[in-house]
Amino acid sequence: MKTSAIIITGGAFESNSAKTAHGLVRASDRFNIVAVVDQQSAGKNAREILGETTGNIPVYADLKEALHHHKKKIEYAIVGVAPKGGKLPPAMKDVLKQCLENGISVISGLHDFLSDMPDLASLAEKKGLTITDIRKPVDRKNLHFWTGKIFEVKCPVVAVLGMETNMGKRTTAKLLTEACGKNNIHAEMIFTGQTGWLQSGKYGFVLDTTVNDFVSGELEYWVTTCYKEAHPDIIFIEGQSGLRNPSGPCGAELLLSGGAKNTVLIFSPKRKYFGDNKKAWGPIPSVESEIALIKMYGSQVIALAVNTGGCTLEEAKKYKKEYIEKTGLPVLLPLEQGMKEIIPVIKELVSKHKI
Repeated sequence: MKTSAIIITGGAFESNSAKTAHGLVRASDRFNIVAVVDQQSAGKNAREILGETTGNIPVYADLKEALHHHKKKIEYAIVGVAPKGGKLPPAMKDVLKQCLENGISVISGLHDFLSDMPDLASLAEKKGLTITDIRKPVDRKNLHFWTGKIFEVKCPVVAVLGMETNMGKRTTAKLLTEACGKNNIHAEMIFTGQTGWLQSGKYGFVLDTTVNDFVSGELEYWVTTCYKEAHPDIIFIEGQSGLRNPSGPCGAELLLSGGAKNTVLIFSPKRKYFGDNKKAWGPIPSVESEIALIKMYGSQVIALAVNTGGCTLEEAKKYKKEYIEKTGLPVLLPLEQGMKEIIPVIKELVSKHKI
């Protein structure tokens, strides 16, 4: 039975910084999300805000209102924002104190460790509650170096990469995994971020809290462990940041150390510059050049996916047609049209590896 939880977003639910909340509202095998606390979006259905057509997760203005409407015990309050730098927004601390005072344990994926804050830690101890900081580094004795065992993996491994941050890499990887299941293809996903853990990914680790020396080894360990234990037909690895994002270049590890010889590449046609259009960071390169770069790493792009932020549906369809013509690849609109167009490609990949 899933554990009940509420999500705290401090007025940011309808912004990109609430991607943790968005992922949990869409799906979680670990938690039953009963409400979102967000003063700016109060009175709305969180699922409808994200364009979902089924289910109701109400948004309340404050914790008091949420508790009034949910008489059953709520076990956890989850910090649903991931602001730049991973700092706890000051206004959210009072809400988290209220949660602890009302017998609700706290989970956070921020770089600010809540369990190290004396006032929150003492309150949790007094109430017999827990504070879980997902991004606290794993003890080094439990980490792994790269060994070469990745070459023992015989099923296709697919990296889900983005041209930039906040492209929907985790969501796309999860949707790909689910779509495979609906088509009798056994797929597993390797999570690499805190939201993947929150959604109850069985295989994976939090990449940006892992000491650099061990990132390659952790990727290899989780891919090989997944392959040996679950015997999947195909494995998807959730990407982080972007290959050429100057604030956090990431992705080469998945292609080289994680053995991802195939890639689904996500791009956003309305985003022109890295770092939320800060021109000083430089323009986002062309999709065609990213495909070429990925090929240099020894991986083939098998499909593109469009992050449709800022697009109307008609614009999204226009971009889809344009990039099919430009690249000759399948182009997906994951949230609007699903994943059906990539299933034949995946079936062919799987069949080739079974020969």
